[in-house]
Amino acid sequence: MSEDRRLRVLRAIVQDYVQTSEPVGSKALLDRHHLGVSAATVRNDMAALEEEGLIAAPHTSAGRIPTDAGYRVFVDRLSQVKPMSPAEQRAIGSLLEGAVDLDDVVDRTVRLLASLTRQVAVVQYPSLSRSSVRHVELVPIGGPRLLVVLITTTGRVEQRVVDVGTDLLTPDGEATLATLRTELNAATGGRVLADASSELASVPERLDPGVRDVCRAVVTALEDSLVEEREERVVLAGTANLTRAGADFTQSIGPVLEALEEHVVLLRLLGTVAEQGGTLAVRIGHENPYAGLQSTSMVTTGYGAGSDLVAGLGVVGPTRMDYPSTMAAVRAVATYVSRILAD
Repeated sequence: MSEDRRLRVLRAIVQDYVQTSEPVGSKALLDRHHLGVSAATVRNDMAALEEEGLIAAPHTSAGRIPTDAGYRVFVDRLSQVKPMSPAEQRAIGSLLEGAVDLDDVVDRTVRLLASLTRQVAVVQYPSLSRSSVRHVELVPIGGPRLLVVLITTTGRVEQRVVDVGTDLLTPDGEATLATLRTELNAATGGRVLADASSELASVPERLDPGVRDVCRAVVTALEDSLVEEREERVVLAGTANLTRAGADFTQSIGPVLEALEEHVVLLRLLGTVAEQGGTLAVRIGHENPYAGLQSTSMVTTGYGAGSDLVAGLGVVGPTRMDYPSTMAAVRAVATYVSRILAD
């Protein structure tokens, strides 16, 4: 028996089942696909696939459906992820490039992924454990009030208004701010957030006594920002898409919804993207380590600024998923988000 032919039969079963949600029989395969063999040969191939655990019969005398193992073979044997059309790529680019800040980028990304794939989209905010400080800016806004701005390499912008107890719009105030900018950026620039926080503590002691109190007020505001920034977050969209696939879940979508509500679970799953080097990954059914997600498949990849991987994104949906299209969408969106962060 030809292994290549048997794999063509498996691919045809997967494609038909994904499209119709109906078990696939040998007659349907012969009618819809140019397999170039007899009905008896197709039946023999299906029997072999069933014996290998790649397809199964949901009821007696029914056609066959792919198992988790069958989907895995199908995905692993994809010669390439089909590219998105130029029109789809332009649509992705125009939507994401209109974002005004990181929150807007993440919001647009998660909604775009849910729309493209008709699955539940999951986007992790850039991991602050991998983020660095790009710049600290100090802007006097009247009297003793100072706007302290922290900008990270992943596009996060944190702002704090601080009362420093002295007028900063005078020539002496401007000189103080110039000194502070230089010292604070020297201490934090290019450092990951944890290291930047520890470096800040020593800055006031390096300055003249007359500006130490102002510096301490600014350092306190920056440390508050750095602590808040280290909180990991994940955003979802398209949960309602699961209701349209209710028949694909053998029991109910309740456990899936409960798992999706546990953001710690999603963060752990997306956290493994770094271990995979940010490559496109597909977890199918029981390959998911969390029971609530073992009736789903998860397609994930990493994104980042330049060559630095900072977070993961992907989609969750039933195992009866259009894997080639979903994988293409996830990869394309991650590529565009990475370009935006690198700018």
